[in-house]
Amino acid sequence: MEALLENVSAFLWGLPLILTIVFVGIFFTFRSKFFQFLYLPHILKETFGNLFNKKEAGAGKGILSSFEAVSTAIGGSVGVANIGGVATAIAVGGPGAVFWMWLCALVGMIIKTAEVTLSVYYRNTDENGDPYGGPTYYMEKGLGEERNFKYWMIPAFIFGMGIFSTFFITMQNYTISEAISSTFDIGMIPASILFIIFLYFIIYGGIKHIGKVASKLVPFMVMFYILCGIYIIISNVGEIGDVFSLIFTSAFGGTAAVGGFTGAAVAQVIQMGVARSVYSNEAGWGTSAMVHSTAKVNHPVKQGIWGAFEVFVDTIIVCTITSFTIIITGAWASGLSGADLTLSAFEIGIGEAGRIIITLSIFLFGLTTLSGWFLYYEILLRHLLKNREHKLKNGLLAFFKWFYPIPGMLMVVYAASFGIPGQTVWYFADITSAIPTFINVVVILILSKKFFELLNDYKARYLGVGQVDPDFVLFYEDKEKQEAKKKWM
Repeated sequence: MEALLENVSAFLWGLPLILTIVFVGIFFTFRSKFFQFLYLPHILKETFGNLFNKKEAGAGKGILSSFEAVSTAIGGSVGVANIGGVATAIAVGGPGAVFWMWLCALVGMIIKTAEVTLSVYYRNTDENGDPYGGPTYYMEKGLGEERNFKYWMIPAFIFGMGIFSTFFITMQNYTISEAISSTFDIGMIPASILFIIFLYFIIYGGIKHIGKVASKLVPFMVMFYILCGIYIIISNVGEIGDVFSLIFTSAFGGTAAVGGFTGAAVAQVIQMGVARSVYSNEAGWGTSAMVHSTAKVNHPVKQGIWGAFEVFVDTIIVCTITSFTIIITGAWASGLSGADLTLSAFEIGIGEAGRIIITLSIFLFGLTTLSGWFLYYEILLRHLLKNREHKLKNGLLAFFKWFYPIPGMLMVVYAASFGIPGQTVWYFADITSAIPTFINVVVILILSKKFFELLNDYKARYLGVGQVDPDFVLFYEDKEKQEAKKKWM
């Protein structure tokens, strides 16, 4: 079974998808004139610089503030993938996988900027006046309406099914239950039940409640995790040069067997690095763009640069902390994988307290990740049910809210009963992320012209680059209203 899943994962995350992601990232990087690099100070100023600013960065309709939206999105992406996923990438692909995670993240910053920008531009307002958007929305409007592609529902359906497959095959509950069980010796099933009780508390109030909880919890949990990792790295500061050397040499030459590590070829190193980068920061996956689309913002690119910041925090900072901790302590060659590997690394670096700290971090990360993903599923359902009767739609959404945590718990029950290895579960995760990622990156490539128009307008308005066009329309709905008005005149 594990061999079959490994082969399917290797096929889906093989050369075609990797080249597609890298090509799209390089294309957006060059066409945007290296926006994510040249304007990184501006991106950080408008994001990190406004984290503690109580005023809204921009006016406009929306459900969440920009900070609440990005907190929810970071909560959805900064999760067990940063702890268990990165560890698995190193356990299978060796330290060289870290280099490919970095490379994918650097081009992923502009990919995430593009998909968030397009999600905000093409978003749709429901009967309550609340905006929702995401890949299926820009497939409908960008491909279907603007480009007259009659079969836009085919990629939208494949994308939606790929996302919803993660509803049944979820890593979060499994990884959290595994960590709690191994640290506190209480059993995976009781740990899973405890976790879903907390999850129900967060999601019961809907999008606004999730946004408020995320805006308070996410900054704390990320800083807490980073400081613990930095402590271990500084404690072994003399070995940092060796860590970099190991990462770069392994990235292009593979990794020989050492300790409990079985060795990895270059192709496996690249596959692990790219797959885990996408699964972690979700750049190209199209998921967190959905929650960004609900933000109160007066220019799509304003929210888009929060997407770039999200990738930067998730991979360049948090994943790097995890990677360095695992490598610098020597735990990477132990033969462990997943959350157990990261727990072991922190235990080596800090002692028993380190293991407890990371277990609590995994618990918090899992809560924010699953509550963020709840919004992704809800937004997809709202799009699917948009023409349905109001009472029916609300009933189905309410049912989904209460049913949502159950499949994750059932997976834990099955794993605990039949002893599924952690790596097998991560192969499932790779398979469920590959298909929607391929669909989404191809679509944003097709719609790239609109993104660059919006980016150039943003540069003109806020960076003094180029001339501002006073007639430029910032949202697709406004364009529709203008066209409708012209027809009546």
